[in-house]
Order: sequence, then C-alpha cells, then structure tokens
Amino acid sequence: MSQLTPLINSLPETVAPRLEEGLAELGAVITPYQREQLLGLLALLHKWNQAYNLTAVRDVEEMVSRHVLDSAAVAPYVHGTQVLDVGAGPGLPGLVLAIMKPELQVTLLDSNGKKVRFQRQAVMELALTNVTPTQARVEQFTGQAFDQVISRAFASLVDFISLTRSLPAAHGQWLAMKGPGADDELRELPADVELRARHLLSVPFETAERQLLILTPKGVE
Repeated sequence: MSQLTPLINSLPETVAPRLEEGLAELGAVITPYQREQLLGLLALLHKWNQAYNLTAVRDVEEMVSRHVLDSAAVAPYVHGTQVLDVGAGPGLPGLVLAIMKPELQVTLLDSNGKKVRFQRQAVMELALTNVTPTQARVEQFTGQAFDQVISRAFASLVDFISLTRSLPAAHGQWLAMKGPGADDELRELPADVELRARHLLSVPFETAERQLLILTPKGVE
C-alpha cells in the first residue's frame, strides 16, 4: 500500500475517474505513481482548504478541472530545467507541473505564509524532490535565471513582466495563463517584449476560455 493511499481514500469515489478522463482528453500520459500524487494533491488541497481558505473552489470535483487539469493543460509548453511559478498560491500550476514532469526543477514563489506552508506540506507528503517553496514578495526575490517564468492569474501582463524582469535567463520565456480578456493587456506590453506564441487551451469539464501566452524580449530566438 502506498503512503498516499489513506489520503486518496478520503476522496469521493468520483474524483479519480474524473481526473483520469480529463487527463486522457488532454492526451497526458502519466505513471500510476504520478496519478497517485495528483490525487494526493487534490486530497490535501481539499483538506487544507476547509481550514485555511486556500482557494475559492470548495468542491473537490471542481478542483479537478479548475486546478489540476487547468494546470496540466500547459504541461506540453513547459520545458527547460529551471521553472519559476510566480504568485503560486497553494502551488498551482507548479506542483502539478512538477508531478507530471519530474525532470523540471520548480520554484514556487508566493508572499502568503499559509499558502507557502501548504506548499511545503504538499512537497513533503507527496515526496517531491524537485520543488522549492519560497515565501517572498516577487519584487524582493532574487534567484538564479529561470528557463521559464510562469504565472496563473497572478497579475496583469505588464505587472507580471515588470516585476520579474530580471528572472528569466537570457533565452528565457514568460508564460502567462489567461482568460479571454488578454488582448487589452497585450496592447500594453513594453516595446521590447513580444508575444511569441498563443495557445488556446481546452480544459476538460470547463467552458470558460483559457489561453497560454508565451512572451520573450524582442530579438531572442
């Protein structure tokens, strides 16, 4: 029996099939252990959310789509070695990406103490060796250069880029997970930053438009 079994057994029986169906729709191929880790993450998030209000999503079935599958949808576009998740909250999308792509080294950055405490608990209970939770304000954070800096509803594009200017490597990228209103934000991009790719994301069980914007400094190949 896995050490995650008691956690997973606390979930409603409908959660695992919903997760599996959603991952299949995304074309995601994961191992049985990665599946256990994702279910364990859901169980931890649901448990902690009852006491600490980590997310406005209260229903664990809704967490499958709104949090795990939404995060998993960007996995095909995440690459390199070092990834920074800015404004990670309870660790989304970073924890999901770290589970699905164990070759990544993921740094989770958030200023909220209770959310970073949850991140640390999740890292410990899910036995994740490739995740570093960090409590700091992004404008005060200094770290190594990252291949990709990702955010999920952290701030406007302009603020996201201005606050993290020094964090991508020379050939690094910003990845911004956005809803339908991104065109206005794109028009306000700094003159030396360009949109390199826009990917519409089809998140299983969700009808709201989701997209991933990939941005780089101009002139970067």
